Amino acid sequence: ADGSKVVDCFFAPDASTATAFSNAGTAHDAIVDQVVELDEELMARYLEQGDSLDPEQLHAPFEQALREGHLIPVCFVSARTGAGIPELLDILGRLMPDPTEGNPPAFLKGEGASAVPVVLSPDPDSHVVAHVFQISNDPYRGKMALFRVHQGQITPNSALFVGDARKSFKAAHLLRLQGRNAVETPLAVPGDLCAVSRVDELHRDAVLHDSHDEDHFHLVSPTYPPPVFGLALITRKPADEHKLAEALVRLTDEDPCLEVSYDTRGRQTVVRGLGEQHLKIVLDQLSSRWNLELDTASPAIPYRETISVTAEARYRHKKQSGGAGQFGEVALRVEPLGRGEGLQLADEVKGGAIPTHFMPAVEKGVRQALTEGALAGYPIHDLRVIVTDGKHHAVDSNEISFVTAARHALLEAVLAARPQILEPMLEITVKVADDRFGEVSAELAGRRGHLTATDSPASGWTMISARVPMAGMEGFEARLKAICAGESEFVIAAGGHEVVAGEMQARLLREHAGQ
Repeated sequence: ADGSKVVDCFFAPDASTATAFSNAGTAHDAIVDQVVELDEELMARYLEQGDSLDPEQLHAPFEQALREGHLIPVCFVSARTGAGIPELLDILGRLMPDPTEGNPPAFLKGEGASAVPVVLSPDPDSHVVAHVFQISNDPYRGKMALFRVHQGQITPNSALFVGDARKSFKAAHLLRLQGRNAVETPLAVPGDLCAVSRVDELHRDAVLHDSHDEDHFHLVSPTYPPPVFGLALITRKPADEHKLAEALVRLTDEDPCLEVSYDTRGRQTVVRGLGEQHLKIVLDQLSSRWNLELDTASPAIPYRETISVTAEARYRHKKQSGGAGQFGEVALRVEPLGRGEGLQLADEVKGGAIPTHFMPAVEKGVRQALTEGALAGYPIHDLRVIVTDGKHHAVDSNEISFVTAARHALLEAVLAARPQILEPMLEITVKVADDRFGEVSAELAGRRGHLTATDSPASGWTMISARVPMAGMEGFEARLKAICAGESEFVIAAGGHEVVAGEMQARLLREHAGQ
């Protein structure tokens, strides 16, 4: 109403009360109109009685509207003043479906195509099934797993299994979280949200159960947006590197949209998130929770190498050192695959030219070469490697001989197959005001991007879709805010890889040669 309280537009609407927008009576009519659409008998009564239906008559169809997504209530609250919180709690208690009334959780048993739906019952006397939906790390209680009980009941002495583990654990302390406080509770029943601490086996999306009949139960996993913005982290104190690694493990436990990797080429620890603001929060947590002093840098771009034509190579590794020597010869062929198809390895050796027990060494050598790259030191992707022939020596052949021969043969074949460098691309969709379209389009073009589509989602707004190299996106979020005065939105997703332009490839080759 006046910013200090909220107005009830369902239980006891008062059309005379001043509101910030709309009108309580109008809002009440809109809610009732939506609810009665699901019950023909109630709709007929509503049309006869006008607005004389009371909330109790609407209770059952209201819950049905929630379950079916026909109605999405909006409740106004203020974290600053607390206004609306008592009313929100009242609505949750009086109108929201309890576990026996809500939609059943979408559990499956088995994996992949063989997975079948499982119907759970919110029965406290059935076997326990609970789902871990969040991991947090408390400075005093350690790793905490928050879960919801869907079936059965849990006590501190319950013996629970995690997934298909054979060994059970006991919670010992069953906790309810109330703000920052954790209060012990003797029992959790269907619908309850609880937590346990210091159980290392627990992870996000884990299923807890008390019988091996539920070993392979799992919920349909949510789809998270891929992390595309990256930062390289450098500790100011070398002694903090181990501390940083432990902190990042905990943060990735908590945040499904945070990704951590170690770039061996650039010798960098790289964190990737959904945007600059996301990574800023990560840095703040590393500083406040672990007292880490860090410097940041732009991470090395994950370029790749690939081939464009078929080629063959043969390499013989021979070494004599007085005693037993080394001997191995490998012939192979490489063929290009489509983008994103990775590596396919085939064995067409005939007549025992390379003994079977040396083939793992050949594969090891191939994979070593693929990791180190042939053209500019980037990993090689999207090719088929067929080992066609070779030679061995009854005395001098050993594992290292075939690892070395396969590695050199692969590198020579790739260099003969017209190798190219691929760069990661991003798909970006930007919503801007019409009068900012030209500036934003020019900004994307200046970052080597090209527009793929434009649309008008609403009057005065333009939606721009573009493909931009990852290497060109540094600082884009801040630049977009500057151009649009903060009035813009954008979404980024991974967009595969494309061959880099000739000038860019030449620059990357020069940089590699200068290392």
